[in-house]
Amino acid sequence: MLEGIVRESTGKRNAKRLRRDGYLIANIYGKGLENIHAAFKKGDFIRTVRHKEKLAFPIKVGEKQMDVVVQEYQKDPVTYDLIHVDLMVAQPGVVTYYMVPIKLVGTPIGLKNKGVLVTSKRRIKVKGAIENIPDSITLDVSNLDVGDTILIRDIELPEGVEHMTPPHVAVVGVVKAK
Repeated sequence: MLEGIVRESTGKRNAKRLRRDGYLIANIYGKGLENIHAAFKKGDFIRTVRHKEKLAFPIKVGEKQMDVVVQEYQKDPVTYDLIHVDLMVAQPGVVTYYMVPIKLVGTPIGLKNKGVLVTSKRRIKVKGAIENIPDSITLDVSNLDVGDTILIRDIELPEGVEHMTPPHVAVVGVVKAK
């Protein structure tokens, strides 16, 4: 479980001091909940997010324990260091928006025909309750030939979950190499 500290002061000076000490600034929020200003050790946070098996992962801030989902993050434009993250509390029964990662399985036929696999969406925006949201969406790309694509409308989602991306948007495809 990832453990963090509660930030008493939300000012710029305090945030810079925490970042200098190796912390990542975070805001934790949820429907009907009071916002929590927190900070996590940057290395621990990155390790936890990389090795998580589910969309929501547990954290402990102060005395509170909760499951959260990464909603948004900000990186430094020069060094690409992670500087801020927004975490949303995964509340059972509350319908909200989530970004679900896409996992590709198989080797496309089109690669043998001088094609290149192009992934245009790594995550898809869906709407539903956390208990219905899949941890990831697996797409089988082994039948794709040159010129074939998988669109949003081709992706099956569990009951109670709906797409929030337009149905004509391409997720992955095989294009002819130049």
